Parts: sequence; C-alpha cells; structure tokens
Amino acid sequence: MSKKMKQMLFRTGLLVLLTTAAIASQANDNATKTLRIGFNPGPYKEQFEQGVAPELIKQGYKIEYKDFSDGIQVNDAVDKGGIEANIMQHPVYLASVNDRLGIHNIGIVQVPTPPMGIYSNSQQQVTQPKEGAVVSVPNQPSNEYRAALLLQDLGWLKVDPKSDAATFSQRNITANPYHIVLKEMDNAQQVRALPDTDFGVIQGNFAVSSGLKLASALKLENPRSQFINVVTIAEKNKDSQWAKDIVAGYHSAAFKHYILSHHQYDGYLLPDYLK
Repeated sequence: MSKKMKQMLFRTGLLVLLTTAAIASQANDNATKTLRIGFNPGPYKEQFEQGVAPELIKQGYKIEYKDFSDGIQVNDAVDKGGIEANIMQHPVYLASVNDRLGIHNIGIVQVPTPPMGIYSNSQQQVTQPKEGAVVSVPNQPSNEYRAALLLQDLGWLKVDPKSDAATFSQRNITANPYHIVLKEMDNAQQVRALPDTDFGVIQGNFAVSSGLKLASALKLENPRSQFINVVTIAEKNKDSQWAKDIVAGYHSAAFKHYILSHHQYDGYLLPDYLK
C-alpha cells in the first residue's frame, strides 16, 4: 500500500471517529434536555410548573412530570436515573432515605414549603388538651419529631433535647403530663382522620393538597431551616448543566414574582433567596 493511500485511510478513519463522537455528544445533550421531575402530593408541582418550568422551556428543555405516592420510590427513581430530580422532601428525611436505601441523593436548592400545623374538627383552641386526647402524628421518624416539637411548643409534652430527628420515636418523649395519645399514621390519611381524633399534627403539603388552609391551623410550627424542602438529585449529577439551570430557575426574578404575587403561598417557609 502506498504512503498516499495510508494517509487517505488514516484521514478517513479519523473523520469517522470524530463524526461518531459528535453524534454521541449531540445525543447526550438532547437527552439532558428532557427533565423528568418527580412529586408527591402537595404544592411543589404547581410551583415548578408555573414558576420555574417557563424559564427552563425558554432554554430548550422539555419537562415531564411524574407522580409518586411515597417518598421511597421517588428517591429510588432519582438514584437509578428514572427521573432527574424530585421535589417533595426536607434534608432530614432525605438523609434517612439515603441511609435506608444506601444511595447518595443530595439537595441542590430550597423551595417554598408549607409548615406543619395542628388542626382539629372538634376543638377551637389549643390552650390545654383534655386528659388522654388523641393526636394524630406522621408515622415517619423525622416528621413525627417535627410534630413532637410543635406539641412541645404548646407545652403539651417534652422532647429529649438529644433526640435525633432521623431516628426519633415516642421513647424520646420525656414528659407527657396530659397523657396525650400520639396516634401514628400515614401522612395522606391524617386529614381524613380528623373526625376520629381530637387533633392532627399534619405536614403542610398534605394539609394544603387536601383542601385545608394554613390559616385554619390552630398553630403552625416554628420555622426551622432543616425542614424546608429541597430539589433532590443524584449526587453524581451535581455538576451537570441541567442541575445548575434548575437552581437558576428557582433563583430567577420570575419565580420570586410568582411566589410573592400568589397568596396561596402566604405563610410558607421561604428560602433566603425569596426574602
């Protein structure tokens, strides 16, 4: 084979390799332009759809919304790549699921979060409960811990200050002077169970998604930053352009205007970038 022929074959081969690489790169870029976002019941899909998605769509992204019924599946889907992100949980709960599943998901930006509150169909005030009052609380350790802190703020019980939110149980309650019965139940059942309990300490997203108004709560929890929800992604994707674009969408002037101009978000726990 002549030297000229060898050079021609080399150039042809190099051209094929470069073309293949370019096609693969373009395919990857196109893949990341579709963002699949997972949600549990609550206001987070509406916030994203109305306040963030328009900014992403302008940049060429296609958004797919996926609904999940629990917090385990939606985190597993992020880890396995079934969805790019989820918006439904606070960092304490996220850490507990990571530990349970042995995965590495992370929060990248806080989102406006309705606070937990205590509600009742039969009681008009929370000054002092009757002896043995039945109070429903979430059946997840981190959210039962939040409920216990709210009840502690009311003076109804005392929580061990050394309690770990991720592993909290009723054994961490050091005083219960009114002998309150804490009835653990699934978040989604608590609003429907209000007629059968004296009070319900209900997570904000489940309260508002079931038609309750934050203003109807007898008391809302005191703001605690570790319980403001976050957009969650797999840690391996933390430096991806689409993750940065999601963060930028929440930090945009358009999102701030959307949240502050819609009164259904009054009373929400707000990230610092919205204050």
